[in-house]
Amino acid sequence: VQAQVESGGGSVQAGGSLRLSCVSPGYIHGQTYRAWFRQSPGKEREGVAAIGFGGNSLYADSVKGRFTISRDNSKNTMVYLEMNNLKPEDTAMYTCATGSALSLSEQWYRNWGQGTQVTVSS
Repeated sequence: VQAQVESGGGSVQAGGSLRLSCVSPGYIHGQTYRAWFRQSPGKEREGVAAIGFGGNSLYADSVKGRFTISRDNSKNTMVYLEMNNLKPEDTAMYTCATGSALSLSEQWYRNWGQGTQVTVSS
């Protein structure tokens, strides 16, 4: 199965916004959940946001109220991450994946993309 393809990263100042997009190669049986993870140098990968097919979602405490995950079910392959009021601590490589549960734990996810870099300067 081909991996996801992420886009939309970049460099912004604190308080700015970015919208990440992720394209899945297609429907994967049993993998109806989508999620965004991030990893910065020297740190473990952490779950940021996850979404089910019906739109139910889950967020890490650090991004609640600032990030919004969404998916386009008319285009079964697309998932987005709207990031507002970005902070320097949001700087990381952001990666999307498909999963079998609504969770921020990477054990439930597979088909990782290469990621898109987000850099927030103070």
